[in-house]
Amino acid sequence: MTGTKEAPVHALLGDGTTVRIRQAGSADREEMLRLYQEMSPENLRLRFFSTNPASAGKAADRVAAGERPGYRALAAEYAGHLVGLAEYEVLPPGSTAEISVAVADGWHRRGVATLLLEHLADAARTAGVTAFSADALAENHDVLKVFHDLGLRVTSHFDGPEVHCTVELTEDNTYLNAVEIRGRVADVVSLQPLLRPRAVVVIGAGRKPGSVGRAILRNIRTSSYTGLVYAVHPEAAAVAGVHAYSSVADLPQVPDLAVIAIPAAYVDGVAEECGKAGVRALLVVSAGLNTQQAAGLMGSCRRHGMRLVGPNCLGLANTEDRVRLDATFAARHPGPGTAGVAVQSGGVGIALLDGLARLGIGASSFVSLGDKYDVSGNDMLQWWESDGHTDLALLHLESFGNPRAFSRTARRVARAMPILTVDAGRSEAGRRAAASHTAAAATPTMTRQALFTQAGITATRTIGELLDTAALLHAQPLAAGTKVVVVSNAGGAGVLAADACTDAGLVVPALSADLVDELLGLLPDGATATNPVDVTAAVGEKQLQACVSLLARHGAVNAVLVALVPTAVAAATGEDLVRALTSAPEPLPRPVVAVLPAQAARVELLPAADESTVPAYSDAEDAARALAHTAARADWLSRLPSSVPDSPSVETGRARDLAAAYLDGNPKGGWLDPQATAALLACYGIPQIPWAWARDEDEAVDAAERLAGPDGRVVMKAYWPGLLHKSEQHALHLDLHNASQIRAAHRDLVTRFGDRMTGVVIQPLAERGTELFAGVVQDEVFGPLVVFGLGGTATELLADHAARLAPLTELDAHDLLTSPHCSPLLFGYAGRPAADLGALEQLLHRLSRMASDLPQLADVDLNPVLAGAHGITTLDARVRLVPRHAHDPYLRRLR
Repeated sequence: MTGTKEAPVHALLGDGTTVRIRQAGSADREEMLRLYQEMSPENLRLRFFSTNPASAGKAADRVAAGERPGYRALAAEYAGHLVGLAEYEVLPPGSTAEISVAVADGWHRRGVATLLLEHLADAARTAGVTAFSADALAENHDVLKVFHDLGLRVTSHFDGPEVHCTVELTEDNTYLNAVEIRGRVADVVSLQPLLRPRAVVVIGAGRKPGSVGRAILRNIRTSSYTGLVYAVHPEAAAVAGVHAYSSVADLPQVPDLAVIAIPAAYVDGVAEECGKAGVRALLVVSAGLNTQQAAGLMGSCRRHGMRLVGPNCLGLANTEDRVRLDATFAARHPGPGTAGVAVQSGGVGIALLDGLARLGIGASSFVSLGDKYDVSGNDMLQWWESDGHTDLALLHLESFGNPRAFSRTARRVARAMPILTVDAGRSEAGRRAAASHTAAAATPTMTRQALFTQAGITATRTIGELLDTAALLHAQPLAAGTKVVVVSNAGGAGVLAADACTDAGLVVPALSADLVDELLGLLPDGATATNPVDVTAAVGEKQLQACVSLLARHGAVNAVLVALVPTAVAAATGEDLVRALTSAPEPLPRPVVAVLPAQAARVELLPAADESTVPAYSDAEDAARALAHTAARADWLSRLPSSVPDSPSVETGRARDLAAAYLDGNPKGGWLDPQATAALLACYGIPQIPWAWARDEDEAVDAAERLAGPDGRVVMKAYWPGLLHKSEQHALHLDLHNASQIRAAHRDLVTRFGDRMTGVVIQPLAERGTELFAGVVQDEVFGPLVVFGLGGTATELLADHAARLAPLTELDAHDLLTSPHCSPLLFGYAGRPAADLGALEQLLHRLSRMASDLPQLADVDLNPVLAGAHGITTLDARVRLVPRHAHDPYLRRLR
C-alpha cells in the first residue's frame, strides 16, 4: 500500500504562522537529527520512552529510508527548517497504521502536531487506512490532548505507564467541525496584520500627483489612520508629506502591512525584500503580472508567511475606530458602518461603497480581492464573523477557489448575518454538452445558484438589487412569509404594486371579512380593503398610520408595501403621508416598505421616530424583489440545519474496485457498457428495471421470453460504445409483442447501424408513471452536482431541472424534489397517484453518496426514472468515468 507523492502545500498554524507541509524522505536525515538533538532531555524521553541518543538516529534513519509500501512521513517546515514530523506505518492486515509525531522545542502548543496529523490522516484514508494506533507515556499530556482534540473518535487503553490510543479516521461532521474551528481561528489571526495593522508602508508612491501609490498614501493620511505610516522611494526624502526611506530594510520599524503600487516587473523582488524584513501582509494593487512574476510573488508570501490581497485590486479599508485605515485609491473614503464588503471588481466595489454610504449603512471593512492569489471571500466571511463590527456581508465574486469550503463557511456565517452577492456571469452560455442530459442541464449558472441556495446566500441579479435588499435587511425585520398587503392612495399604483409582488413570487391574499371591516372603520369613505387596500386620495396622515399599524401587527400579514403618489388633496390639507410611515412611536413587528414614484433615488432609508429607518423605493418592482429576498432568508433560517444521512447497504469498496478496474483498461476514461453500469448502480442500491444483454437475434428472442411481463411486451435498445441518446438516433423499438416482432426489430437495427452495434438490451415494457430525470455531473471547480427534474425525451427542451452540490443533506434532497416546476406531479396532481417520495429521496441520497465516494465519476445520467405510487425504477442509465484522484476540500491549506 503506497501513497501517491503529493506536492507540498502551505497551511496556517493556530497562531497564524505559515508552515510548509511536504513529504519527508532521504534528504531529511540531517534535519531530523538536528530536530532531535535540539530537544530537551525531557521531550526526548517523552518521544522515545528513554533518553538513549541512539533512538534519535534510528528514527532519522527510518525517515531517510524514503517512500515505501505502507509508510508515509510528512514534515512541517518553517524558513527551510523542520519544525515537526508525523509518520505512519501500516500494520497487518493493512487497515490500521501505527503513527508517531515529533515537534521541535519552541514550537509546542502552536498546532504543528494537529496540522500534520490532519494531513497524515488524509493521506492514510486515500491509501485505504481506516485507523491510527499510537503508544504514549501516560504523563505525555500534550500528545494525548492532540489525539483527543482532533475531532476523530479515540479509544484509549492504559497499560502501566503507557497508553495505547486508537484513532478512527472516519471523516464525519464532528471532525469537519473541529477542523473548521481550527482553520477559522488560524485564518482570523493571520488577517490581523492585514486589516488591523499597527504600521503601514506604501511602496510606489510617486512624487507627481496622479500615481496610484500616491493616491493610496494620501487616503491613508486623510482617513485618520491610528497607526504609523511610512513611504519607500529610492530618491525622494518625502512623499505627500510622509518621510520616505530608500528601502524597506531602512525603515525605523517593521510594518505589519506593505502596500505595493509599482510596475509588475518589480513586484516579486520587492515582495521578497518585504518578507526578509519581517513584513506580515501585502496589499498589491499592481496589475499585469506574468506567470513568472506571479509565481515569484506567491513564493515570497509563502516562504515568509505573508498574507496577500491582490494583485490588480483597488485596495482595502477598515473603518473601525481603533484602525480607521483607507488604503484604497477610491475618490472618497468609505463611510463607517456595519457592512463587510469584498469584491473582485474595483468598479463594483466603488459602487457598493458609495451606495452604502448614501444609505447610511456604511462599511465595517472593505477588501478588493482583485486576482485573488491568496485572501478570498472565504477568508473575509470568517473575519466578519469574528470582528465584532459587521452585521451584513456583501460579496461580488467572479470565481471560486474552493467552493465546497466556501459553502460550508457561508452556511455557518449566514446563520449570524445576511450574506448578499451579485450572481455575476449569468449570460455565459451553459455547457450544452451532447455527452449527457446531466451535463447539458448543469450550467455554470445552475451550479452557482445551487451553492448560493444551500449556503443561505441571497443572490441578486444587479448591484442595484443588492443595495435594495441590503437596505431592507438593515432597516426592517424579516418577512416571515410571502403574504403581502399592498396599501395605496391611488388605485392604479396599488394594482401595479400588486403585480410587482406577484411577479417576485410573493402572494397578495384577500383579507378576511373581519380585517376588512376593521380597516374600513379607520379609513375615509370610498376606501376599499380587499388587497390592494385603496385608502383614496382623501386619506389623512393619522388614518394611514393607523391602517399600516393594524396591518403590520396582524397575524395574517407578513409584510406591508405602501405605494404613495403626491396628490393635490394632501398638499392642500398639509398632510404628510410619508411621515405616517415614519412616525410610529415604537417598532412594528413586520416589515413596512414604501414605494414613492416621485422619489429621485432608487432606494432611500427614511429616519423613523423609533430610531429605526423605513426603506423607500422609487419602483414597486425593486421593493417587491427586496421583500421576496428577505422572505427567502427567513424561510432558510427557519429550517434547522440538517445532516447527510447514511445510505444503508452501500458497497463503496466494490464500487471503487469497479471504477479502478475500468480505468486500468481505459486510462483516458469513457462510458461504461450496460453490464458495468448496472453493476456500479447496484453497489448503491439504485433500482433498475430487469434487463438482459443479447448479441444476436436468437439471444434477443430468448431474453424477451424470460423478461416479458404478463402482457408479453418488451423493449429493445441498440448499444455501441458512445451511443447516448437512443431516441434521437431511433436506436430503440418499443412495445414488441412476440418473437416475430423481436426478430424484425433486431434486423432493422442491424440494417441501420451495422457493425457499430455490439448488441442490444432487452427490457420488459414499463408500466405507466411519471418520467423523471436524475443524474450527477462532476464540476472541475465545484465538485459533484446532483441534478433532478422532468425526464423523458423532452428533458433538455423543457429544462425543468434543479441542482444541489453533493453531499446532499436531508433538506437538500427535499428541495430537489420540490424545486422543479413538475414537482406537483409527484404529489398527486389532478387526481394522479402520488409518487413514492421516500424512494425518490433515497435515490438522490444514493446518487450523492456515489458521487462523494468516487471522484472518477464524471457523469451519471438516469433518464427516465419511472416514479409511481409503489416505488421507482430506472429505465435507462449511463455512467462515465475519468481518471481523477480524491481531493479533500476541507483539508487545511492555503492556495
